[in-house]
Amino acid sequence: MDKTRATLVWRDIPGLEETGFTEPDQWRKKWFIQNSNSSRSGSRYEFACISVAEKREEKEFSPTSAQLVKHPLAFVALVPKDAALFAAGAIAGAAAKTVTAPLDRIKLLMQTHGLRAGQEGVKKAIGFIEAFTLIGKQEGIKGYWKGNLPQVIRIIPYSAAQLFAYETYKKLFRGKDGDLSVIGRLAAGACAGMTSTFVTYPLDVLRLRLAVEPGYKTMSEVALNMLREEGVASFYNGLGPSLIGIAPYIAVNFCVFDLVKKALPEKYQNRTETSMATALISATIATLTCYPLDTVRRQMQMRGTPYKTIFDAIPGIVARDGWLGLYRGFVPNALKTLPNSSIRLTTFDSVKRLITASEKELQKIMDENRKKRDQTGNCTL
Repeated sequence: MDKTRATLVWRDIPGLEETGFTEPDQWRKKWFIQNSNSSRSGSRYEFACISVAEKREEKEFSPTSAQLVKHPLAFVALVPKDAALFAAGAIAGAAAKTVTAPLDRIKLLMQTHGLRAGQEGVKKAIGFIEAFTLIGKQEGIKGYWKGNLPQVIRIIPYSAAQLFAYETYKKLFRGKDGDLSVIGRLAAGACAGMTSTFVTYPLDVLRLRLAVEPGYKTMSEVALNMLREEGVASFYNGLGPSLIGIAPYIAVNFCVFDLVKKALPEKYQNRTETSMATALISATIATLTCYPLDTVRRQMQMRGTPYKTIFDAIPGIVARDGWLGLYRGFVPNALKTLPNSSIRLTTFDSVKRLITASEKELQKIMDENRKKRDQTGNCTL
């Protein structure tokens, strides 16, 4: 494969003046200089000119409606690439969240049961089977998807913000040689995770309250009650540990995913099963590393929480539930995170391949239209 790349280099031209001349006499009077010192009669021009021609080829040879009907795949290439990737990330994220919503609900119940149990006077810990049975008995089948709507609403801007932020930060952290180091990838992932979390954090708090606190039916009801009783600041309770928790999680997840795929032979890099396997590996490593901070964040978000800072929460949880308390709900979270990451990243990779295929299809149609135009021109001559 030819990996030669064209390079565009910009250099300053000392003394170059910008002009907007449109008539020949205007530039001739300014830039024409008679070379009186030369032994030969003649003249020279001391100026630089840059001409920019409008690229009309895309419009001139663009496919007709009949061609798009015959080749529907080419229609995807007409959609701006950023918009297509944004939609792909949003759809993939929403689908993944909906499929894994029951496991997420069980995880939240297991994470926060110890704190609520202290208020209710019941046993501190609750297991996976108990949580699963409790939800079904108290709320029925719909209870497993309680709080999923705000989560789906949240994941759309979250995925978009994370995707674009990650790409932006990767450009920012590239070295002078254009390569992105491991440290650069980690930093880009951390910054992207914090950016997307800060933007969507209030929706995450609403989802938690709706999922674990009884008596609420809608997200707006929870929001109005929080504003009345706790103020605006309650929407950002636990933001500190959230940022601290998400930064290493996204950093490790994205970095491992990129590096593992990059290390594989090129023929395997674009396969669907490769994306799924790589996503499983990266999500597992990231979850094991960062899960305790997620437990701290959830308990700090609860109403009536005794924890003000992460330094209060960690020893408090350990004193009440032991070190395993920091990993309470890890199994359902892992069962949710692994398929979630696989669905999201695999879908995203598949859509990127679809976009590439559509661009090739569009180019093929444009080439055909160009040939037809050339043949028509030759016949006319």
